[in-house]
Amino acid sequence: MNKTYAARGKCLSPTLAICFLATGLFFPVTSASSATLDAREIMSGVYQQDTSHDVTMRANLEIFDNQGHGKKKKFTYRRLGSVGDSKTLVVFTDPQEIRGVALLSINRQGVSDRQFLYTPATNRVRSVAAQDRSGRFIGSDFTYEDIAERVLDDFSYRLLGSDETIDGHKTYKVEATPVAPGRSQYKFIYYWVAQDVPVILFGEMYDANGQKIRVLHASDLKKESGIWGARHTEISSVQEATRTVLTVDQVKLNTGLDEKLFTPEQLEKSGPPEPSE
Repeated sequence: MNKTYAARGKCLSPTLAICFLATGLFFPVTSASSATLDAREIMSGVYQQDTSHDVTMRANLEIFDNQGHGKKKKFTYRRLGSVGDSKTLVVFTDPQEIRGVALLSINRQGVSDRQFLYTPATNRVRSVAAQDRSGRFIGSDFTYEDIAERVLDDFSYRLLGSDETIDGHKTYKVEATPVAPGRSQYKFIYYWVAQDVPVILFGEMYDANGQKIRVLHASDLKKESGIWGARHTEISSVQEATRTVLTVDQVKLNTGLDEKLFTPEQLEKSGPPEPSE
């Protein structure tokens, strides 16, 4: 089955990241060199490719409603530590009404990640409750769970195929299932991982009832200091027919980020850091 997603219809949009998903931003993956590799080996590339100590990115989200009307929001993304065992900080810089809103995520292997939301209007930090993790982050199609980095051992993996093509790349199709269902809003996720370039190109997320609720498509692949990622990612909410476009404008690695920036106490004391040039 050949999948080519040149058109930007309602069903598509961005890691993880964030992919924020998700994306080259939130889900960088080292490509497998052989079709004989099992699914876990393919996904373990998340930790093998990105060897940076810290990452700083400038990016923007363009959020479209079901009528196609869009609003753009700019932010900086900082990560300290290795992927899956790290602290990340997302700070919005534009528009003015959300400038300074920040989300701090603390990720540790073997435990549920912790998230803290800072709001300038109140100068307060609140913990994001587990039941809120499926909520939309700043009105986008990313949820709080999508913004946090995924930990390899929190999921089990199954290789479903290796013959589908997306945007000219042959892919591995991998099913990821949460080991502890209570820690994720998703019953399972399908990833299509490129075989020749180390990036997840496509993803489908399914809720507790097995209904497809989000679709992700990554493109504009680039390499920065030996690390591959997508500079353009779209994620869509299938039932609501909304979508969000994530565009990465700038990436800097190993700039020596200060660890004290990544604590809820520091956020409440002095607010998030200003974006650096």
